[in-house]
Amino acid sequence: MKKIQISPSILSADFSQLGSEIKRLEEGGADMIHVDVMDGHFVPNLTIGPPVIKALKKQCSIKFDVHLMISPVHKYIEAYSDAGADIITIHPEATDNLEKSILKIKSLNKKVGVSLNPESKIELIIEQLEKIDLVLIMSVNPGFGGQKFMPEVLDKVKQLKKIQTQNKMYFDIEIDGGINFENCQKAIEAGANILVSGTTVFKSNNGDIKKNINLLKLK
Repeated sequence: MKKIQISPSILSADFSQLGSEIKRLEEGGADMIHVDVMDGHFVPNLTIGPPVIKALKKQCSIKFDVHLMISPVHKYIEAYSDAGADIITIHPEATDNLEKSILKIKSLNKKVGVSLNPESKIELIIEQLEKIDLVLIMSVNPGFGGQKFMPEVLDKVKQLKKIQTQNKMYFDIEIDGGINFENCQKAIEAGANILVSGTTVFKSNNGDIKKNINLLKLK
């Protein structure tokens, strides 16, 4: 079983103090930083672009897990790579040619993630699984932080884990959306090994990030 990793979402951070917030995450034991990029088109919200990521990357030494909720995504892949993304996660619905976009990310020596929305089927990515480093299962509809966890997506996590085991594949299974102390164990038992959490990491236990990360890891 892969080690459980926590990728805190900076969507829940204090945006006026992002540099220091990222340092707090690193000091608190975060395994990577989850950066949600939204374009107001693919999802109904706007967040940050490459210049902000480039500036933030200088503030820490841990990996940037960049989730691109933008369409069309292909033409922006290189910009986010240059900005400092270590993992670039895209949605199959946001590109005309998923394989081409996956190979583009690989050509830039970045890890490839592909994300499935709650209603998106595994069949959308099944032929590409051997080329993918990470599958991100959304447990909320993307676009806003602080939404309630959708337990029905755990069946998709289990299905993906079964495919991974049967075919001896090594991609990570990440889950994002409403992850908290009540549901993290179910997500891990279903097969997820990377948990994205924003509100729980930043707001619980009076903002004790280290404690919250350890609780999510079930330590």
